[in-house]
Amino acid sequence: MSSYKDITVSELQKLLQSKPPRLLDVRTDAEVARGKIPQGDSLPLHLIPLRLNELDKNVTTVFYCQMGGRSAQAAAFAAANGFADVYNLQGGITAWAHAGLPIA
Repeated sequence: MSSYKDITVSELQKLLQSKPPRLLDVRTDAEVARGKIPQGDSLPLHLIPLRLNELDKNVTTVFYCQMGGRSAQAAAFAAANGFADVYNLQGGITAWAHAGLPIA
């Protein structure tokens, strides 16, 4: 069975510059309204089982949330459902912000 990998903020920065992944924010709409990683798309965790078929299983996908817990669940679910290259952002958007990176 396939599994996901954790990715650090600095590793994600490099990935965004070389081969940009699909970046999915699994927080609630209210949380996203307070700010998100600019390249990220919102897909709340509770909707992932309903909308997984809309995502390309062959595209590198990075999930993130506030601290990394919910996105780990999303990454594990995607990996269990055939996604080939799946990552969870360690520390979530909190780690991204603490690194001084832009929030949209």
